[in-house]
Amino acid sequence: MENIRQYIEQNNIRKIKLGVFDIDGVLRGKYVSVDKFYSSIEKGFGFCEVIFGWDSGDELYADTSNTVIGPQTGYPDTLAKIDIDTARIVPWEPDTAIFITDMYTREGEPLEVSPRQVLQKVIREAKSLGFQPFMSSEYEYFFFRETPDSIREKNYHNLTPLTPGMFGYSIVRASGVSDLIHDIIDQMNAYDIPIEGIHTETGPGVYETAIAYDSALRAADKSALFKTAMKEIASHHNLIVTFMAKWRGDLPGCSGHVHQSLWDDEGKTNLFYNEQDAHHMSDLMGYYLAGQLHLMRALTVMMAPTINSYKRLVPGAWAPTTASWGIENRTAALRAIPAGEKSTRLECRLPGADVNPYLAMAAMLAAGLYGIKHKMEPPEPWNQNAYTAPDHLFPDLPKNLEEATTLFKESDVVREILGSVFVDHYVATREWEINRFQQAVTDWELARYFEVI
Repeated sequence: MENIRQYIEQNNIRKIKLGVFDIDGVLRGKYVSVDKFYSSIEKGFGFCEVIFGWDSGDELYADTSNTVIGPQTGYPDTLAKIDIDTARIVPWEPDTAIFITDMYTREGEPLEVSPRQVLQKVIREAKSLGFQPFMSSEYEYFFFRETPDSIREKNYHNLTPLTPGMFGYSIVRASGVSDLIHDIIDQMNAYDIPIEGIHTETGPGVYETAIAYDSALRAADKSALFKTAMKEIASHHNLIVTFMAKWRGDLPGCSGHVHQSLWDDEGKTNLFYNEQDAHHMSDLMGYYLAGQLHLMRALTVMMAPTINSYKRLVPGAWAPTTASWGIENRTAALRAIPAGEKSTRLECRLPGADVNPYLAMAAMLAAGLYGIKHKMEPPEPWNQNAYTAPDHLFPDLPKNLEEATTLFKESDVVREILGSVFVDHYVATREWEINRFQQAVTDWELARYFEVI
């Protein structure tokens, strides 16, 4: 407590933001006074559990009777505890700090439907096996010269991108908006989200950013906070940013790739590296990789969580369509990167930028540990075009959210590694999403049928 008081006083903090990431990875929170913050550290504080009982549009899930969150509980306050290790100064808000909080039951047990708690549970298992998981994310996203009001006025059509044309890795485009790019780099570094690289991608106003690797929970915190921070920084430049997996059918999608490795419990030795192997891959890395391949179809819904996610998972779009792997193969779902003693790692290319990083990382780590515990052997790497790989080697990924949710729901192994309480709740949220979409009339349907049929 004394250290926290010194931190608040030395940084002249007068406002505190406390936040919880919901099922969709949206940061829900509030400002509190410094006095309230101090008392909350000691005792915890009440936070309404409804944040896990509504969708991204604040609409209550209609049928959550088989979960721990729903109208049957009356949506009471539940116990929230501040994770003081997540302390950050908010560079773009004077005298303000932010902390991530975790949710607990009234009995003080971790709330099993909280995404951050799901990841923490899997990390604890990894550590019990002697492993320290490290991860990092890279995101693609589009900037627009719009506001929350203007995109609604335009009904999300004819939006003005930050810059025109298809110009990947363009020094010219990035230099032309250097005030924005420099601000992102400087503000993120000050926000304890170090940026390894940022560049334009192929598409009007699209960028990719790689976040420096860290231990798994800190990596997930940084990944989740990055998306929210980008929206905040963009607003100060009179811009808006989207992390949709595929915001327009004729443009590339936005990825949210995750890099992974397991180290010893002291975090000093990369256990994925084997100098003697032709690809510098250890047996442990092979088991981990095989576990992810084995469970990828069943866990796709945790890495492709929206209706829109599956518009990106099509051939030729730099996104996988099969549960496949290869050495440095960017058409496969898993790209093994033999990059030396410190950097040999596995990249999962399945997630889009719309992903909840806590759930994606939990799914990957849990599947990898399952492979290790069962010493699963991967098939031979596919180092050709994975879009044309044989089905008997690498099965197709689910084609839509409904198929992915069904596979997740019916998998006994998924329930074993993640727990039925979380599985049932997450299934209910995805089935709700599917139901809402099935009731919608889209622009495509109007253009297709309105006059002609």
